[in-house]
Amino acid sequence: MDHSRAPVLEALQAFRDRGYTPFNPPGHRQGRGVDPRVLDVVGRDVFESDVISINGLDDRTVSQGVLAHAQELMADAVHADHTFFSTCGSSLSIKSAMLSVAGPGEKLLVARQSHKSVISGLIISGVAPVWVRPSWDPDLHLSHPPSADEVARRFADEPDAKGMLLVTPTDYGTCGDIEAIARVCHEFGKPLIVDEAWGAHLPFHPVLPPWAMDASADLCVTSVHKSGSAVEQSSVFHLRGDRVDPAVLKAREDLLGTTSPTSLVYATLDGWRRQMVEYGERLLGDTLTLAHSTRAALSAVDGVAVMGSEFTGPGLARSIDPLKVVLDVSGLGISGYQAADWLRAHELVTVGWSDHRRVVAQLTVADDADTAEVLVRAVSALRHADLPASSPVDLPSPAELELETAMLPRDAFFGATEQVGVEVAPGRISAEMITPYPPGAPAVLPGEVLTREVLDYARSGLTAGMQLPDPVDAELKSVRVVAR
Repeated sequence: MDHSRAPVLEALQAFRDRGYTPFNPPGHRQGRGVDPRVLDVVGRDVFESDVISINGLDDRTVSQGVLAHAQELMADAVHADHTFFSTCGSSLSIKSAMLSVAGPGEKLLVARQSHKSVISGLIISGVAPVWVRPSWDPDLHLSHPPSADEVARRFADEPDAKGMLLVTPTDYGTCGDIEAIARVCHEFGKPLIVDEAWGAHLPFHPVLPPWAMDASADLCVTSVHKSGSAVEQSSVFHLRGDRVDPAVLKAREDLLGTTSPTSLVYATLDGWRRQMVEYGERLLGDTLTLAHSTRAALSAVDGVAVMGSEFTGPGLARSIDPLKVVLDVSGLGISGYQAADWLRAHELVTVGWSDHRRVVAQLTVADDADTAEVLVRAVSALRHADLPASSPVDLPSPAELELETAMLPRDAFFGATEQVGVEVAPGRISAEMITPYPPGAPAVLPGEVLTREVLDYARSGLTAGMQLPDPVDAELKSVRVVAR
């Protein structure tokens, strides 16, 4: 296929060149109706590029096939059979993927460290999760994708499960053995869905970890806005093989997706694909070299440990994405929450996320020696930050984090509930998510039995700087539970 083409961008340029006068959405009419104070901040070009798809980028009957052609080019670029663009981020894409494999009351194997969007999909759909235990590192207090042996064990326990949902890479950049897990799924005659939100760049350089379509996965969701060069909410899902019907997948996406998609997402997805096919290996090669030198420079900062090799090995991750720079700042006597807040306030540097002892900075093709120097200088300055000692977080053991599931997430969420004090909540069934964010993997799900250990973890995390956006009571003095 001709990857020098960018159908959406070409259609957008043609819309401008032909001088259409629209009387359909968007109502701002390519920026003419926008408050000048908004234009001063956002810029007129953003609005000039915001064009409706039907009877805008394409005609009323979509006879030009603008979006279809762009999706075909994206599929070809990453060795997929079908690709679908999503303007609602991977939070919607992963729900569409799940619903294309399992329906209400049916079972689906799900890695327990999944993002809250997966849990939302379970609540909406009524799919029954069969939890797959991740590979825990009790010393570092983090989890990696589950092993193929664990997936095989769960399929043996639940042979009527319709498929498997795997999350890789994790927010730490650790990657599971997709090929081995896909082999297990296929031996049981089941499809593998991969939530590869952090892996949009993986297909475009041979040194990077294997990506889902090349590792025999059936369905893959990725967020181009995370590690690629597309605007926020830009997501795609890719399909390969015949274990998932593309017509069913499209119907599920139509069920959940917006009927007013933004051309800004479509255009930037289209342009990013062209950039990666034409220049991706060179650009990512330069970024990998930059990552190596940046890691070396950060390793020289006293009190800061650059993590990587300790993430892989037996019982841990299969590989790591070297563009995720994970920094353990506990040697400075502070938490990752404190470090992230201080870096933003005092050095004007923002990081991807933080936990009780780590921050993560992600490098992309947009970075260069100048931005890397800013990061190194900012992290070096942390040594002199006047910060109090970090508040302790009561970290449960891996076994204590594996809560008993007493009800389907959907039934607990939509059933009769009551709000009870946190001191009497242990033993009750949660009716809400309790999600440390970021990264956004719930510690408690609707339908799980609350324990003192997990509640102490969440409450001590709040004191230390953790964010919990989900509970009704943001201070977690009380918890929403299933009514007795």
